[in-house]
Amino acid sequence: MVFSSLLFLYAFFPLNMLAYRIAPDIKAKNWVMLVFSLVFYAWAGPVYVLLLVGMTYADYIAALWIDAAKRKSTRKKMLFRGCAINLGLLCVFKYLTFLLQNFHSWWGFPWVPQIALPIGISFYTFQLISYMVDVYREQVPAQKDFKVLLLYVSLFHQCIAGPIVRYETIEQELTGRKFRRSDMAGGIRRFTVGLAKKALLSNYCGSLADTFLVSTSAEGQLATVAARPALSIWLGVLCYTLQIYLDFSAYSDMAIGMGQMIGFHYDENFNYPYCARSIRDFWRRWHISLSSFFRDYVYIPLGGSRRSVPRVILNLLVVWALTGLWHGASWNYVFWGLYYFVFLVLERYVLRGLPEKMPHWLNRVYVLGIVGVGWLLFRCEDINVFWAALRGLIGLNGNGFTNYETNLTLRSNLFFLIVAAVGCTPFVVNQGKKLAARAERKKGWMWLYQCIQMLSPILLTLLSTAALVGDSYNPFLYFRF
Repeated sequence: MVFSSLLFLYAFFPLNMLAYRIAPDIKAKNWVMLVFSLVFYAWAGPVYVLLLVGMTYADYIAALWIDAAKRKSTRKKMLFRGCAINLGLLCVFKYLTFLLQNFHSWWGFPWVPQIALPIGISFYTFQLISYMVDVYREQVPAQKDFKVLLLYVSLFHQCIAGPIVRYETIEQELTGRKFRRSDMAGGIRRFTVGLAKKALLSNYCGSLADTFLVSTSAEGQLATVAARPALSIWLGVLCYTLQIYLDFSAYSDMAIGMGQMIGFHYDENFNYPYCARSIRDFWRRWHISLSSFFRDYVYIPLGGSRRSVPRVILNLLVVWALTGLWHGASWNYVFWGLYYFVFLVLERYVLRGLPEKMPHWLNRVYVLGIVGVGWLLFRCEDINVFWAALRGLIGLNGNGFTNYETNLTLRSNLFFLIVAAVGCTPFVVNQGKKLAARAERKKGWMWLYQCIQMLSPILLTLLSTAALVGDSYNPFLYFRF
């Protein structure tokens, strides 16, 4: 079940909100959210609920022991054991098959088991690790009530595909949140904006990416991509670049909106990354919860930027190799992480802030060019397909610049691509802020502002529903990670 499915929109979520609304107190409301969250998670694979609950219970006990221990060495041992259990299970379910496949291809390893990936395991594993580390650092007390900790981990808003919500962010709200009409109204608006980004923009961008490039599930990808004209590949990269932002930020918008409706305030996960002025700035804006996790729980403990230059470079190498590997058990994800490592090191030690000093239009070209090629690498699990597409971008496949099919598809979708590109910028939000400021100064504008505030969620929901009816292309890309 995904947030943009009709089943979720018109059955699961309304029932959840109704049950939550009639629950008499915070304990009952938490039970409602816990039951609905476990049902939501079980929808994709009931057996893996046991894994989620088991990992949470193990970390619940570990955190209590860490909190109670007097000696630092004992606390450190318990933290190490808890993290080892989490990371060990993550490696078994996510990376064991990948490792054995490589052993098989290199040395003829005789047996490669196919292990299904529990949905959301990358996200809730990191949440559990951050919880235990924060207890160890005495930033938060250990949660004494297992049900509350399980609710934190399993909340269906963010359990499956983030954002990676830290325990300290919502610690007080888990047991002390209150209903506010402004939160409900703001949450509804945020949710419907995310729904529209997903249903009206992201899904069609994905369809166009498959048209201009090739579907990632199609056979004969290498031959198909090699034959594509250069313009088609460029447009395919553009469409996938738009899709992956609109898709993932839409999920984050919907998660943040649903949390806000019931009094949870999750941190922002995106800040218009395609408006970044450097690659370093891009990673301050993209998937902020993941970037901050690796910064606070890997990079800084390794020594951060306080060490010698070779050690800092080594720390960055570790972080970006892990960042790539976190996204999937495939070499293209590892190379994707290392690809960004190279540019971040260049910006830090060679360019020394030069990209951010360039004219706006030039650093936008610089960032979007690097990010676009990065997304091409991210999309192509077969490295040979990536190299073919990369050569095709500059016509080295003998593929020509364009053809009739590419020109026709571009002309038919040019307006849509412009709208989708605008949707990746703060243009609409800024116009809304200007209208709000004008409404405060001139009462004559207040009625227009209030009408937009009230009617836009209804209109976006209706348009999104119309787009989703009969739409077979409706994945959330980050469900795989």
